[in-house]
Amino acid sequence: MTKAVLILAGGFSKRFGQDKCLINLVGKPLVLHVIDRVSTVADEKVVVVGSNAPIEALSNLLKSKARVMVDKHEGQSPLVGALTGFESVNAEISLLLPCDTPFVSAEIVALLLDLCLNKAAVIPRWPNGYIEPLQAAYNTKSAIVAAKKALNEGKRDLSSMISHLHGIRYISTLVLQQLDPKLLTFFNVNTPQDLKKAESMLKKTFK
Repeated sequence: MTKAVLILAGGFSKRFGQDKCLINLVGKPLVLHVIDRVSTVADEKVVVVGSNAPIEALSNLLKSKARVMVDKHEGQSPLVGALTGFESVNAEISLLLPCDTPFVSAEIVALLLDLCLNKAAVIPRWPNGYIEPLQAAYNTKSAIVAAKKALNEGKRDLSSMISHLHGIRYISTLVLQQLDPKLLTFFNVNTPQDLKKAESMLKKTFK
């Protein structure tokens, strides 16, 4: 079973005033934290960006660590980015990740990919029912079909793609907590305050 990790980095962050994936976190761009953490769990690694992204700078930064793909479909959104990613790989199973999760767990990523054998998707779900479609594994071919159906309906969200998938396995975050006790894998850097918190956590790790 071949595996891919697709990192969505298409959004220009108004809160930071630049592409979030290039924001510096303790001396390294945010997207590199994500790639380095999952570098050993997949055969292919792709970073999907919007058409207005600094593609040359990203390509030089990532070099052989990951390929950079530009959104091929109109209307920038996570679903558009996901479809671009799915269409760019040969892997049977693809895991979506946002570019702003510097503590993503390689163990959880590997587990989700492994569990996706013979499934349309494996999606983490919190006890309150909230799901994590942007840290989930998908059968690549099934996801392409489902994403196109959603876009043809005028939808731009991942939930609409998921509604067209059949054979989904939901895995409780209570189970994932055995691999990542604080569930930091789901920590997103959305604000300058989040960035400071991430810096503090990383500095404590390095001590």
